[in-house]
Amino acid sequence: MELTFEQIKDSPLNILRRLGYIFLRRDGQTGQMSFIRRVGGGDYPRFHIYVQQEPNGRIILTLHLDQKKASYQGSAAHSGEYEEEGWIAREAEELKREFAKYK
Repeated sequence: MELTFEQIKDSPLNILRRLGYIFLRRDGQTGQMSFIRRVGGGDYPRFHIYVQQEPNGRIILTLHLDQKKASYQGSAAHSGEYEEEGWIAREAEELKREFAKYK
């Protein structure tokens, strides 16, 4: 699920940390930042967000739910949910509410 925000007066890093997200890494080529937030007590399932900050100030979040770790060695593929319903929809609404506080 993709969410777009305009003219936010705080950094996505700060906003996502307030929501319990942990910074994973920044892609050296694309500049995208990656964050996760665990849903339960284990490593999975977890919400996973990619953040792209555009030069015009627009922030694009790409949200999905990682169900489990990659199934085979050498692969980044995993079982994820990208649907706009259930857990993903509820998390998207929470993100919208939080980001709206910083317009």
